[in-house]
Amino acid sequence: MIYKFFPFLLWFNNYNKEKLSADVIAGITVAMVLIPQSMAYAQLAGLPAYYGLYAAFLPPMVASLFGSSRHLATGPVAVVSLMSAASLEPLATAGSSQFIAYSIIMALTVGCFQLFLGIFRLGLVVNLLSHPVVNGFTNAAAIVIASSQFSKLFGVYVDKAPHHYQTIINVCKSALIYTHLPTLALGIFAIAIMVTLKRVNPKIPNVLVAVAITILISKFTGFNDDRYIALDNIKDVKTIQTIQLFNDDINLIQELGAKRAQLNKELKEIKTDDKNHGLHIASEAHLDMEHELALIQAKIDQTKGAAHIKRENLRLVHFLTAKNSDQSSVFYTEQTLPENLETDGRKWRLSVSNKLLDTTHLKIIGAGAVVGEVPKGLKVGIPKAPEGTSYLAAFFQLFPFAVIISLLGFMEAIAIAKSMAAKTGQKLDPNQELIGQGLANIIGSFGQSYAVSGSFSRSAVNLQANAVSGVSSVITSIMVALTLLFFTPLLYHLPQAVLAAVIMMAVIGLVNTSGFVHAWKAKKSEGIISVITFICTLYFAPHLEEGIMVGVALTFGLFIYKHLRPKVALLSMAKDNSLRDAVKAGLQECRHIAVVRFDGSLIFTNATYLEDRVLSYIAEKPELMHILIASKGINDIDASGEDAISILIDTVRASGREISFCGLKEEVLDVMHRTHLLDKLGRNNIYPDSRAALESIYKKIHSKGDCGDCPLKNYMPVAIRN
Repeated sequence: MIYKFFPFLLWFNNYNKEKLSADVIAGITVAMVLIPQSMAYAQLAGLPAYYGLYAAFLPPMVASLFGSSRHLATGPVAVVSLMSAASLEPLATAGSSQFIAYSIIMALTVGCFQLFLGIFRLGLVVNLLSHPVVNGFTNAAAIVIASSQFSKLFGVYVDKAPHHYQTIINVCKSALIYTHLPTLALGIFAIAIMVTLKRVNPKIPNVLVAVAITILISKFTGFNDDRYIALDNIKDVKTIQTIQLFNDDINLIQELGAKRAQLNKELKEIKTDDKNHGLHIASEAHLDMEHELALIQAKIDQTKGAAHIKRENLRLVHFLTAKNSDQSSVFYTEQTLPENLETDGRKWRLSVSNKLLDTTHLKIIGAGAVVGEVPKGLKVGIPKAPEGTSYLAAFFQLFPFAVIISLLGFMEAIAIAKSMAAKTGQKLDPNQELIGQGLANIIGSFGQSYAVSGSFSRSAVNLQANAVSGVSSVITSIMVALTLLFFTPLLYHLPQAVLAAVIMMAVIGLVNTSGFVHAWKAKKSEGIISVITFICTLYFAPHLEEGIMVGVALTFGLFIYKHLRPKVALLSMAKDNSLRDAVKAGLQECRHIAVVRFDGSLIFTNATYLEDRVLSYIAEKPELMHILIASKGINDIDASGEDAISILIDTVRASGREISFCGLKEEVLDVMHRTHLLDKLGRNNIYPDSRAALESIYKKIHSKGDCGDCPLKNYMPVAIRN
């Protein structure tokens, strides 16, 4: 029981200095990969880069302490990061305090669901996501994740469109004109370093090397040059007016949003009053309030559209300034640039997001974008509820998304853990792993972490570095904590393009086109489902959960159809002296005996289907005298199935024919015995196998007439085949 509650105690059986040394080296090695990766994935999740470090602090240690795998490296991962961002975008602006609060509550919700599944040993629920669906989703997600980094790689800025492919089209259009060449060059250089080092020696921390080199280049070449100016420092009337009008739109959106929140609160009170007064239809006040809310929402949407146009126009403006200028310099557009003024040669841009622009402190970007200041220290505390929302309301609001993220995240984690265990011979407990992942997300949320899962790349690094136990993950967490406490200034000049390159390199491993071919070869229907899931995930992106739902719906639809219409085959003897599907193999059938095989459980969904097929055989074969049901494929039978067999017996016998069964399993025989169906059928009509059945039936039926050409005449069964 102690090991059940504290599985990490098992690490220390026969533990020694050599094993500790191996774990320390492995932990430091994984941390070298994790620190830059976590910052990149945080931005993929719509959060400031340093929130990736918060997600890399507690979760790796907690997941290792309470999970069953000794090598699984937990922390921020690409798919979960993108899923988290896509789920929260309708609720708040990415990067805002509201969005951050929702992200942390999402981690808490995901953790609670995973912990619930683990405690009640419901790990099998992950089987709801079939491998073809997951394959189609992960391939599409890899493309979405990689392409989502194009804007950072090219150094351009565009608003997100309703569909991801529309955003990428806008990025490509902008990149054709406004690509920042130093940014692109640095990103490509980082990719070249990572690819080269990976080929030279996979054990070299290629991500860390690429990050370290590009930070040095960024710092000593002036790659980043941001300035903060007042509105008066811009010498272009049209641009100033656009900024002011943009701020008016943002202010109006905030005012309308506050009014909408207040009206929603009042509407809730009206609904409660109506319910208390026993009203079953909406009251007049209720309808008026909903009408006013609809008008406000329409006004918000209209204003957002207008703000979007102004924001895009401001991003397209390129400013020029005098050579050797400083923070108080004046910025011109090409139309307002004074004659004979020598510029610094740069094209400056205004940093515009979805927030109000501070006209006394406008950010002007003169070169490439970097991570910037990373707050020092660890942030530990109770997660804050999003402003204007209670913990409970936020929990239920996020729960549907959390279920999908939980299942996907755990599927990824357990698949990685199994592959690691196959190499090390370690025994895994999926339910204990669920507990570990759940606690990692729950406790991580108290350290400002967003949703995390197991990472394939970092787990592979952990194994390659010869980690022996979960102590390596504890060391990794300690290294991240030290970075947050003492080394954050070193990350200031890390180029955003390099983080984009890190993500793009990391998700290459998610692409697995052979999975489509494998699914198609196994079952064409599953191959089709995998492709449809892939296409739908791409189309619905960034709302990836919709692609998963389509795949799951198709899988369940196929599953139900198979149970509604299981395979029923008419068997005959083949040249190899075995019973096979007569139609599929093109075999001659007996005119007097029908050997019918039913593949599937005989339950309420298909109870009448067997009867329908047998009756169709009788109609097709007027000389038919005996029906033998080959029942090896019937694994279960319920009350509806038992009733269907009873009716079938009556129907067949009423037509002057006889019916028998062979190969019935004990579970089915028990049901037939308890319901007295055996007595009705007659025990002499039940045979252990097809050979015994056909020997007896053949003598009864064919002795009555000339059946020299019967394919069952010399039946010496070896096996029953499909």
